[in-house]
Amino acid sequence: MTTPALHNPIVVIPARLAATRLPNKPLAMIAGAPMIVHVWRRAVAAGAGPVVVACGDAAIADVIEREGGRAVLTDPALPTGSDRIHAAVTLLDPERAHDAVVNVQGDMPMLDPRAIGIALAALAETGADIATLAAEIADPVMLFELSVNKVAAGFADPARPARALYFSKAAVPWGAGPHYEHIGLYAYRRGSLDRFVGLPRGVLEQRERLEQLRALEAGMHIAVSLIDLAWLGVQVDTPDDLARALALMEQ
Repeated sequence: MTTPALHNPIVVIPARLAATRLPNKPLAMIAGAPMIVHVWRRAVAAGAGPVVVACGDAAIADVIEREGGRAVLTDPALPTGSDRIHAAVTLLDPERAHDAVVNVQGDMPMLDPRAIGIALAALAETGADIATLAAEIADPVMLFELSVNKVAAGFADPARPARALYFSKAAVPWGAGPHYEHIGLYAYRRGSLDRFVGLPRGVLEQRERLEQLRALEAGMHIAVSLIDLAWLGVQVDTPDDLARALALMEQ
C-alpha cells in the first residue's frame, strides 16, 4: 500500500476565552505579550505552512491581527478544538488545497517549533489518519496525576513513530517499562479531520473525557512520535501553570 504524500499543510491554533480553570487564558500576558501571540509566533517559526488562529472571540482575533497574523472567527459554542479548527479550515479553504491540518493548542506558549515538523513527518511516513506526540514520564509522581494524560504505544524503536493503542488518565500500560505522557498536538489528514469531527462521541471518550479515544474507537490510525518533554515547556491550564510559564519565560 502506498503512503499518501502530503503537499500543503496548514497550522491552525484554536482559542477561546471561556476556559473553565483559567478564564481569558489566551490573553494572559507572559513576558510582554498575550499567550496566544507566543503560540502563534512559535507555530510560524516551524515553517510548516500558513498559520491561522481559529478564534471563538473577537478579542483574540484583534491581538493576532495587530501582530500581523491571520485569524478567523468561529462559533464560540463549538465544543472542542477539533471542531474549531475544522470550521476554520472549511471557511478558509473550501477548495481543499490544504491536505493536512496541524492543531496546535493555544496554551503551549513555550512549544519548540520542531515538534510541529515531527508530527507532520510521522503523518507522512506512516500513512496514519492522525499523528500526535508523547514524552517519557521521568517523574513517577506524574504517572498517577490525573492531569497528565498517558498514551500506550509499543515503541520498538523510540526514534520511529508507533501506533497509539490507548489513551488514559490512568497509568497504562501495566508492568515494568517506560510510560509516556501524551502531548496534545495533532496533525490530521484533511479527510481524516472531516471524518473525525463527524463521528459520534465514543463510549470510552465519554468515560475517560479524552477526545482522541473517539478516533481509536472508530478504527482510525493514530501515530505517536516521542519528543523530549522540555520541548513542551509549560502547558498552561491553571493559574499555577501560568505562574510557572511567567517565571520561565521572563528568565
